[in-house]
Amino acid sequence: MRSSVVIGHFRAQRLALAGLVVLAALFVLAFAGPLLSPWDYDERDFGAFLQPPSGDHWFGTTQTGGDVFALTMRGMQKSLVIALLVAILATGLAAIVGAAAGYLGGWVDRLLMWWVDLLLVIPAFLIIAILSPSFAGKSWLLLVILIAAFLWMVTARIVRGMTVSLREREFVRAARYMGVRDRTIIARHILPNVASLLIVDATINISAAIIAETGLSYFGFGVQPPDVSLGTLIADGTTAATTHAWLFAFPAGLLVLAVLAVNLVGDGLREALDPSAGSSS
Repeated sequence: MRSSVVIGHFRAQRLALAGLVVLAALFVLAFAGPLLSPWDYDERDFGAFLQPPSGDHWFGTTQTGGDVFALTMRGMQKSLVIALLVAILATGLAAIVGAAAGYLGGWVDRLLMWWVDLLLVIPAFLIIAILSPSFAGKSWLLLVILIAAFLWMVTARIVRGMTVSLREREFVRAARYMGVRDRTIIARHILPNVASLLIVDATINISAAIIAETGLSYFGFGVQPPDVSLGTLIADGTTAATTHAWLFAFPAGLLVLAVLAVNLVGDGLREALDPSAGSSS
């Protein structure tokens, strides 16, 4: 079966496997770590201000006595969950819009591609920065929607091109002649044949979403206090990076590790799903 072949190709790539192990470990650490710590992210130890890492505070403490380990785990939870949701939404939207435009053609294709082209020229960061203050104090899910809204367009164009080719294949034409509805053909015949692209795109979107959320939160446009993300923690620790390095080093180091792990997994999936691409590059 194809799935067995893909798994075999993926397992043969040590860097990809290492990235998958690291990514899984980060998820476990983010959600299980707080259960092992005696401190919550919103607790303060008023007898330990700006203390370096120790047995009582594994990652040290902040200027207000906050436990950096608890804060970093909470921040990593939020960043990883946001990234996963953004990837699912962005890849799903790209699949639907690209497949519908490529299969239906005509005015539907022109309208959807006009929409894609319009979003491609809009400065995403600026728009999100302008809209974010309006959502201050509201659900962080709005941030997920904002980031996902600007991550799907290039993939949608690629899916459209692949769909244009697929719609003339014999199995698609046969289904159409048998009277199968368009949405059923898209779901059963078009999307499964572009699934390899979508899987790789989803992993890339996870990495892009982590960076986007961190950047927005760093500048104050993302996750809002009293909640935290890796971006807010990095922003808070930047000024003390050379004097109290633990405030910056732990959230920044975990951010780099998460992005690197996702990229390694994405590269591994790309080569496993399309071995010819890896051998020709």
